[in-house]
Order: sequence, then structure tokens, then C-alpha cells
Amino acid sequence: MISLADLQRRIEAGELTPDAAIAQSHQAIEAKEKDVRAFVRHDVSAKAQGFGPLRGIAVGIKDIIDTANMPTEMGSEIYRGWQPRSDAPVVMMLKRAGATIIGKTTTTAFASRDPTQTLNPHNPGHTPGGSSSGSAAAVGAGMIPLALGTQTGGSVIRPAAYCGAAAIKPSFRMLPTVGVKCYSWALDTVGLFGSRAEDLARGLLGMTGRTEFSGIVPAKSPRIGVVRQEFAEAVEPAAEEGLLAAIKAAEKAGASVQTIDLPEAVKEAWRIHPIIQDFEAHRALAWEFDERHDEIAPLLRASLDETVGLTPKQYDDARRIARRGRRELGELFEGFDVLLTYSAPGTAPAKELASTGSPRYNRLWTLMGNPCVNVPVMKIGGLPIGVQVIARFGNDSGALSAAWFLENALAKS
Repeated sequence: MISLADLQRRIEAGELTPDAAIAQSHQAIEAKEKDVRAFVRHDVSAKAQGFGPLRGIAVGIKDIIDTANMPTEMGSEIYRGWQPRSDAPVVMMLKRAGATIIGKTTTTAFASRDPTQTLNPHNPGHTPGGSSSGSAAAVGAGMIPLALGTQTGGSVIRPAAYCGAAAIKPSFRMLPTVGVKCYSWALDTVGLFGSRAEDLARGLLGMTGRTEFSGIVPAKSPRIGVVRQEFAEAVEPAAEEGLLAAIKAAEKAGASVQTIDLPEAVKEAWRIHPIIQDFEAHRALAWEFDERHDEIAPLLRASLDETVGLTPKQYDDARRIARRGRRELGELFEGFDVLLTYSAPGTAPAKELASTGSPRYNRLWTLMGNPCVNVPVMKIGGLPIGVQVIARFGNDSGALSAAWFLENALAKS
């Protein structure tokens, strides 16, 4: 993978020009894209900007995020050739920081579940995950140092785990979702893919100007609570092996690690996530559902058809449960710096299963709004396995610091 932090250091030292850094990504895309199919559009004319902390950094934008100079097709025939008038705020945040938008990456239709053309960069017979398929695969394949994705269930953390990339789903609403095709306004979260935690911190610093992302260092001896989310069904042996490897490395590096159980209200919040997601999806996609129903991708169409009867009362009850869950989860962080859990149920499923994998280990944390970071742990059978580091709401810098600690611990183990 291409390290954003490494590029920045070399540019600042005068060893690499921003133009040469962007050219490196153009060349990598040309060399690898035919095997990975991560992009719906590659802007071959994209050039480096001469200013800003992210100058020389090529960024891929998930194709549900508006761009003024490239179509935004949302993975759907309904929006084939659709050209927004303006860039989404998150795209402007990147541009103002000096980044170069090098292309649009593939997305499942409306960021739901129908697989894209994209292949896993580690094994083309397997899915890269979804819905941010192209962004995860482009970073995992070493084409670009940074990409934007979105997560409503598990669409940043899971594909990052499958593609061996680092990624952060930040605290809810840290990054604006204006100009991003809505699926669920209570859940949709813009996230970043990079090669390591430090790269994600530098990307967020450039985009947001938030001082807490400046000078992040690895945590010293974090207090880690391990949560296996047994209520989310069983994991494959590969996922458990990855989690155990992360625990062992963290303990060896000086962390205190304790397996804990989540409060009942938090477990109940996991159960009601789909009610909130599907109720809001029916409103967010009302025009498409009523006017272009037969053109909606088949898995999404079936899901919408199935959930058409959800009531406002079910939705309001679910939101009350979610609020209670957030309160109880907040209290849990008084005894721990971060939680550690699976990023996905196992390695990336085979492509012929026509699935981007299950978000069942991610959806609770999306609903809770907490910052989550995927840390690649190992490869099993040639496919990556990751673990998820979760911090208190608003403590995104702490999540990245603990993730960096874990990366270092794993590198030494």
C-alpha cells in the first residue's frame, strides 16, 4: 500500500514533488485496475495542487458522493450519467487541504448490498466487501494512499478488513454527509481508508483542521475491553484467530486486556439497527421506489419490498432503545480506553456467493456513533483478517492512537 504519512514526509523534505506523488498513483491505477476494477472513473488528467497539507495525495471518492467534474452514478442504472453541479462538502474539504481527486470508486447500488464488479486485491475469487468496495480495494491494492467511503451498517470497516487496509468510521457527523446519497440519515457516516492509523490521522487532520489529530502517537498501555458480540451469531475460526492474535500482541506490548460483556441495552440496540436503517431507507429512496422500482438492483429491491410495512411506532421504539444503548455504552468507557472486537465474521467470502459479506459485527457501532478503526492483523489462506478498535464517542484521536499501538504490537509479535 501507499503510505500517506510517508508521502507527506518525503514531500516536506523535498525528496518527492507533489506531481511525482500523483504520477505514482496514476501509474499504479493503470497497472492494477484491470485486475481489481476498483474505479468507475479514473481522471487521467488529475494533477497535484501546489498548496495544502494533502498536496500530492491522490484520493478516490466513493461514487455516492457528489463531484462537480465527474458523474455520480450511485452504483445504479437509474443515475447513469448523472452529473451534480457541485462537490459534496467532504470533497471540498479534501480539495481545500490540497488533495487531488483522482477518480470515483465503485459502490454497491445506493450503498446497499448488491455486489459491484470490484475484485479483492488479495484474491480475485473473493469479494472486496461492500458497500465501499472500490475505495477499500483501491487502497488495499496500493493504487492510492487515501479514499473516502461511507458506512450505514458495516461498509467501511468490513471491506477494509477484507482488503487488508486500515480504515476509520469516525464519530457520527464528524464529517458532513451533505451531498452524499442518503440511505439512513441516523446512520450514514463518511469514513476514510489508508494504509495505517497514522495515515488516517493525517488525512483527518488535513480535512478537518482538528488539532486532536495533530501529533498523534501510539498509545502507551491502553486499557482494552474485548467484546465478542455473541448476540451477533458465531464467527468463523479465522476471525477468532485474528482476535486472539491481536489480544496476545497487545498484552505482550503492555496493554491491560479484559474480556467483558456488553450491557443488555447495548445488545438490544444491535437487534433494532435494521428497523432504523430500513424505515429511513424507505423515505430516503421513496422516489426511486415509487417511480423506478424495477430498475432498483435486485437485492436492494427485495429488501425494500420486504420492509415496506415498518411503522412509525416501530421506528420510534427503536430510536428509544438506541438512545438507552448509547447511554449505557458511554458508562462502559469509564473503565476502558477502547473496546476490541471482530471487524468481520471471517475472511472475504467467495465472489460466486454474490455477497459482500455480513455487517453483523459492525452495525451496533454505527448505530452507537462511536469511532471505529480497522487494524489488519494477519492473512489466513492468503486473505486478510482485521480487528476493530472502538473508542468513546468523540474520542476519534484515542481510537487512532490505540490502533497505532496495536499495529506496532502486531508488527513485533
